[in-house]
Amino acid sequence: MKRLVQQSNAAFTLLEIMLVVMIIALLAGSAIYLMRGNVDQAKYVRVESDVQAIQTQLQFYETQNGSMPSTEQGLRALVEKPGGDPQPRKWRQLMPEIPLDPWGTEYQLRNPGTKSKAGYDVFSCGKDKKPNTEDDIGNWN
Repeated sequence: MKRLVQQSNAAFTLLEIMLVVMIIALLAGSAIYLMRGNVDQAKYVRVESDVQAIQTQLQFYETQNGSMPSTEQGLRALVEKPGGDPQPRKWRQLMPEIPLDPWGTEYQLRNPGTKSKAGYDVFSCGKDKKPNTEDDIGNWN
């Protein structure tokens, strides 16, 4: 008995492979587009976390020194001994450096505050990197 051997030529054509690659690219592109808003949201969450951490250090500064740093002294008073009034009683370094917000700008201190009920404002200048504009994010949000 003769045995018939059939050869299978089953394979993907170039057209089929390109179609699958295009579908994968479309799905990946749409996923990236939909996640774009999550990156912005993550930046705002980071600012809120940083502001909370800075407020904790400012409260410790006030406990040690009797008063908050002035606007002129700013957050730099947490990094190096400030000059001018009010002079700290028992100054010590509380932060190694002034942190930068997600847009690369230093956080700001305004004392007395104009927006926060805490009596002082700690804030990020936001996307436009300019203080006292609509997109500032601070301890009043």
